[in-house]
Amino acid sequence: MAKRMSTVTEREIRRRRSSLMLKCLIAVLIFLSIVLVAWIIYDTQFKKHDNPWTNAGGEVKAENSSSGEAGDVSASEGENDASGTQDKEGGQTASGEEDSAVETRANRMAAQYDYDGAIALLKNQPDYDRNDRFKSLAASYEEIKASCSPYPIDQITHVFFHSLIYDTARAFDGDAYEAGYNQVMTTVSEMNSILQQMYNRGFVMVSLHDMVEFDEAGNLSTKEILLPPGKTPFVMSQDDCSYYHYMDDDGFPQKLVVTDDGKVKNSYLEEDGSVSIGDYDVVPIVDTFVEQHPDFSYHGHKGILALTGYEGVLGYRTDEVYKTREAGRVTEFQQMFFDQNPDFDFDKEVEEATKVADAMKAEGWEFASHTWGHINPRSVSMESLVRDSNRWRDWVEPIVGPTDVLIFAFGADIGDWQPYSAANELFAHYKSMGFRIFCNVDASSKYWVQIGTDYLRQARRNLDGYRMYYTPDLISDLYDVSQAWDDSRPTPVPQM
Repeated sequence: MAKRMSTVTEREIRRRRSSLMLKCLIAVLIFLSIVLVAWIIYDTQFKKHDNPWTNAGGEVKAENSSSGEAGDVSASEGENDASGTQDKEGGQTASGEEDSAVETRANRMAAQYDYDGAIALLKNQPDYDRNDRFKSLAASYEEIKASCSPYPIDQITHVFFHSLIYDTARAFDGDAYEAGYNQVMTTVSEMNSILQQMYNRGFVMVSLHDMVEFDEAGNLSTKEILLPPGKTPFVMSQDDCSYYHYMDDDGFPQKLVVTDDGKVKNSYLEEDGSVSIGDYDVVPIVDTFVEQHPDFSYHGHKGILALTGYEGVLGYRTDEVYKTREAGRVTEFQQMFFDQNPDFDFDKEVEEATKVADAMKAEGWEFASHTWGHINPRSVSMESLVRDSNRWRDWVEPIVGPTDVLIFAFGADIGDWQPYSAANELFAHYKSMGFRIFCNVDASSKYWVQIGTDYLRQARRNLDGYRMYYTPDLISDLYDVSQAWDDSRPTPVPQM
């Protein structure tokens, strides 16, 4: 009996084992079936359509492609994340950040009225034909450009400043220089107000070289400045950006410098002897303003600095006398400078000045001759004039580069209001030195432009204490003097 029960038990065990193995096999087959179905779905649906590196036909895209199959959304619309731009099906384009950078550049170019440049930038992108966003932007730029019209070249005004007064208490301290500062200088607060008011009125900075160009033979042809309705071009210049010795301790900056991040700023010597870096004069103030208001600048162009050379340029002592210390030529101010700077390194000064000039040109600034010695060409002999021109060429041009612009000192000129002629020996001399654009001063007119066959002549308007105090109505088209006037300026402004 016991043996029979044992046999039955063994049979039951074998039956149960067989049943368990069958169930396991069925479970494995079901699992494998599920995996196979899932893989087929992935391969035919997700992989084919959502992989950002394949197109609709499953072909591999080039790695520099900047849009997804269904098109991408601009970064300016706020729908991109750190990994790229969302396409319409939720995928990520491989180079959304690159698209965003291109769009930012194009928008800035268009904001500065360079519509052709912005359109060309977009159309030169390798994925332009598949990028609906770029196409839309290009079309919008075309539409804006179509609304623009050329501004009359002979109706462009030109304003100018000298070095700006940063600390009015130090400038207007009753010494021998106060009267001159009050007459021909502008304060930083006045400059800030002038820029903002002119911007609000639709003024846009242009270059003298936006107005005309010259062929290799020196023949002039006018250019076209296209601006939307309500915009008015103007030229800006600054005279004597040399930070002369006599201005020391009078509330003006020391020099222009290039900061570690490549920006051009001023260094300023505080009363306690410390040095501050900031926006204390025309160049960095305008740079910062255009950074905040790019549409204040036409094609990224800024102003033009008219430089002398007898005490160096841009605050650096780069003239010949600082190298040779030639007896009889060193002034009292220059000797004081040498006494205060026994370790002065002339070559280092030239190197630093050139670095500043290069950084300025990269930011849209230009340079002009103001004559080496700040002379009136019609008050010196031809021999002296030639010597002055040679000194500018030898000691200033190597730092700032060649220029075809001569901005006369003292508001002078080399002729009356009649066109220059070949018989004018002063014109013939400056023309032989490569000058083609000449600027004088005429504060009574809103604009005065004379276009010759081989030269451009333009008058400038001084926006200084004298003009604001005595004839504010003559500059009322530019800004409201009552809003800009610095109350720390002594009155009455001395007569000239």
